[in-house]
Amino acid sequence: MSTVLAAASPVARTEKPIRVMVVDDAIVVRSLLARWVEAEPDMEIVASLRTGREAVARIEHSDVDVVLLDIDMPELDGISALPLLLQKKRDLAVIMVSTFTRRSAEISFRALALGAADYIPKPETTRETTTSVEFRRELIEKIRSLGRNRFSPRVHARPPAPAPGARKTAGREAEAAPPLRLRPFAATAPRALVIGSSTGGPQALTTLMEKLPAAIDRAPVLITQHMPPMFTTILAEHLARAAERPAREAADGEPIRAGTIYVAPGGRHMRVAHNDGASVIALDDGPLVNFCRPAVDPLFASAAGVYGGAALALILTGMGHDGMRGAGAIAASGGSVIAQDEATSVVWGMPGSAAHAGVCSAVLPLDQIGPKLLRLVSGERT
Repeated sequence: MSTVLAAASPVARTEKPIRVMVVDDAIVVRSLLARWVEAEPDMEIVASLRTGREAVARIEHSDVDVVLLDIDMPELDGISALPLLLQKKRDLAVIMVSTFTRRSAEISFRALALGAADYIPKPETTRETTTSVEFRRELIEKIRSLGRNRFSPRVHARPPAPAPGARKTAGREAEAAPPLRLRPFAATAPRALVIGSSTGGPQALTTLMEKLPAAIDRAPVLITQHMPPMFTTILAEHLARAAERPAREAADGEPIRAGTIYVAPGGRHMRVAHNDGASVIALDDGPLVNFCRPAVDPLFASAAGVYGGAALALILTGMGHDGMRGAGAIAASGGSVIAQDEATSVVWGMPGSAAHAGVCSAVLPLDQIGPKLLRLVSGERT
């Protein structure tokens, strides 16, 4: 497993715990996941079921916040059960729990398009599943973040210190509390677009890339999405179709050129580096950053060092704070940062942390980000 989004921390039991349904035909896995959930003070299991058919039959009569849904099950598999569950309970958060294979990764992407909130790949064997600290931590944090969305509009992340020299926002964002503070956009035209995303990111990236072909032709796009190996391969394929431009997992040492989308490979950090005066990809297997590998902060910080004021960063939906420090480095170097707004984010952790840190030049709904990027790349400075 390459990605763990945030460290689990003790949480006092709330008045209404997050209610979880586990659906998996493997009794060992089903029991294990149920035990992990019950061990958390702010969660409880409301049903532990063997098939998708049982889940569809029970969902209307159970006050469920989050469903952990296996893909391969008898009678009714996960991908067939998913739309039926969401039809019966529209605000349900479904996390697809799949084995770590190319087929399961492709099905997980299809599930996201059908309305699943997130996915998590199981380790390859039952033994690895039972002993993986990373898998357990990631699973619990996904449940907690998505489950809390049922109790409040979005998950917030509010670092305490605003950036020096930031200015107050105007319009709809100004109604938030505390008020967001925005920086002016850079005076330099962007030479590269760097993007960080996590929960909800694949859907947001696909939507965004459909609107960006003209911008991609002018500036390369480098993306770190919190994802394990194999999943990032499929993500790149989806983005290539959406943008109708080359998109691939980045290779260590390859030149960075306009017209191409580079995706950080699962399990490896991606940075920008100089080589004989040219910008190139640098990959490494270093320690987790913000409990993630790949992480957004290394990409953003390196882009600040290479592109300076010509770096344009975008932070999309996701849990945690990854990208906030890197976005601060880009802002400090004279570059610009845009965050996805709260209303259109699946989880407003990563973009929210940057927005509240005062390092952003704009906080926008997803459908406004593409047009804004196009204007910036074309020379607009406001």
